[in-house]
Amino acid sequence: MSKKKKRDGIVFSTNPDFIYQYDEEEGTETLTPQQQKLIVIVDRKQRKGKVVTLVKGFTGRPADLKELGRRLKSKCGVGGSIKEGDILIQGDFRDKITNILIADGYPAKKSGG
Repeated sequence: MSKKKKRDGIVFSTNPDFIYQYDEEEGTETLTPQQQKLIVIVDRKQRKGKVVTLVKGFTGRPADLKELGRRLKSKCGVGGSIKEGDILIQGDFRDKITNILIADGYPAKKSGG
């Protein structure tokens, strides 16, 4: 997601009084923790054999997702990232992340073997 504002294809205008109409970002409201349905998965597909823990199912603004990811990375003491609406935490922390999310009020579920 870029921070640039989109201008609907207008590059240049000769009208000195022209005002660009920017698209407003559609920010979905973040659901309360009790309304979220988070799934915690351990994955190693397409990661060269390295294990990551994925947290899927977050509904809300990207800033809130980023804050939740930052808190999980901090409590686990590892790195990670936010990609395509999912939180990726390096390593197998499925049990620890599930316990952290439940303590924060999220009804989190473990998935996968």
